[in-house]
Amino acid sequence: MLQHVRSISRYTLLEALRNRLFGLALILVAAGLAFTQFLQQVSITESNEIQAALLAALLRIGSVFMLAGFVITSMVREFNDKVTELVLSRPLRRSSYFFGKLFGFGAVALALALIASLPLALFAPGPKVALWGLSLACELLIVTAFSLFCVLSLTQVMSALAAVAGFYLLSRSIGALQVIAANPLSEGLSLGQGVVNAVVDAIAFVLPGLDRMTQTGWLIYGAPTATEIAGLLAQTAVYMLLLCGAALFDLQRKNF
Repeated sequence: MLQHVRSISRYTLLEALRNRLFGLALILVAAGLAFTQFLQQVSITESNEIQAALLAALLRIGSVFMLAGFVITSMVREFNDKVTELVLSRPLRRSSYFFGKLFGFGAVALALALIASLPLALFAPGPKVALWGLSLACELLIVTAFSLFCVLSLTQVMSALAAVAGFYLLSRSIGALQVIAANPLSEGLSLGQGVVNAVVDAIAFVLPGLDRMTQTGWLIYGAPTATEIAGLLAQTAVYMLLLCGAALFDLQRKNF
């Protein structure tokens, strides 16, 4: 089983190299650095802080959607080319195939987190950049697992991409939605507002708190505490287990 997982993971990494994914990530870094150099010319004060904040935001969102696009298009291509059917026709467990793809995509996610973190060392202290990069790696792993779940369930590029984008944007904004729902403009709490609050809180309970991960303020102000980092790691582990379980269940019931 381990040999099968290792072989599939290696093939997935080779696919990322052949698709020039890491080259695209380096182009994104170069474009971000060029943009921050332009900002340095027009900013009057705190140029390093402004550069770090904008570069971190650009690299974070770019890494997420590059990774999600690669995972989904790679899996859909294998479905359409009947590669998945060919692999599973051999004496191979479906769980071995799934974990091989997950570990391969996970390695790609870690590489993207490293590529995105290194240029930030030009504008922020190394320890803060390291914690930011660790949080980005956790965030990308969650996105990887959710992308795999969506593509196994939906098997279409656009529908899976739309689901991942909705999941990510909602997870990033759910904290703000909770604040808005809990503080209405009108005085008093009506029945409708109470229902809205309950629904928003229920959604926030189910979704991962991506709004608390990979914060740009960590690079400019104070670094996260050990308790915060431990909470992020625990959240990542829990959601990885849940998403992997759901994806495996969906894969096991499919007819290839």
